[in-house]
Amino acid sequence: MRKPVHYRRARHRLRNLGIVFVVALIPWAWGLVRFDERVPETVADATTPTDAIVVLTGGQGRLEKGLDLLSEGLARRMFVSGVYHGVDVRQIITLSTHDPDALACCVEIGHGARDTLGNAAETAGWVRRHGMSSLRVVTAGYHMPRTMLEFRHAMPDVRLVPHPVFSPRVRTRDWWRWPGSSRLIVGEYTKYLLAQLRLSLSEVLETTADATP
Repeated sequence: MRKPVHYRRARHRLRNLGIVFVVALIPWAWGLVRFDERVPETVADATTPTDAIVVLTGGQGRLEKGLDLLSEGLARRMFVSGVYHGVDVRQIITLSTHDPDALACCVEIGHGARDTLGNAAETAGWVRRHGMSSLRVVTAGYHMPRTMLEFRHAMPDVRLVPHPVFSPRVRTRDWWRWPGSSRLIVGEYTKYLLAQLRLSLSEVLETTADATP
C-alpha cells in the first residue's frame, strides 16, 4: 500500500535536509582540521626580545609565564588584560611566585576587557599610548589562533610573537579522544569562525563605505 502523500513529502524534506547537513558538514570539518593545525604544541620563538609582554587572563599558568618572561629580560614592560575591577598590580604579582617589589614597576593592568575582542582593543590602546612596535602574546595554546586573529586586526603594524601556555588539563594532541578537550577545541573553533566572519563583514562594510560617493 502506498504511503500517504503528506508522509512522502515529509520524508522527502527530511532527506533534503540530511543532504544539506552533510554538504555543510564537509567544509566545517575541513575547517576544523585546518584550525587544529594552527593550534601550537610548542613555543616556536622563546628568545626574541620584544618591547612588551601581554598576558590575557582566564587560564592556568598564563600570569606566571608572563612574569617569568619579564624577569628573564625578554621585555621591559608587561600588560595584563582583562583583570577584575578592584585587583591591583601588587595583588596580581602576589598570586605568582615572584617578588612584587621587583616587578611592580614594570607591570600594568587593564580592567576593560571581557573577551578576546576586548583584550585586543584594550591592548592596542595601551601599545599606542606607549609607542611600542613589538609584543609577546601570552595565552593558552588552544586560544592562540583566535587571539592572533584579533590582535593582528587591531594592531596591524605591531610585530606579534605568540607565546602559548599549555595546561595539563587540555589535550591539544589527539584531542578528539578526550570529551573535555573535544568540547573546548570545537567551541574555540566555533568562536574563531565567528570572529573571522565578523572581521570579514567589517572589511566589506568599510570598503563599501569608502566606495560610496
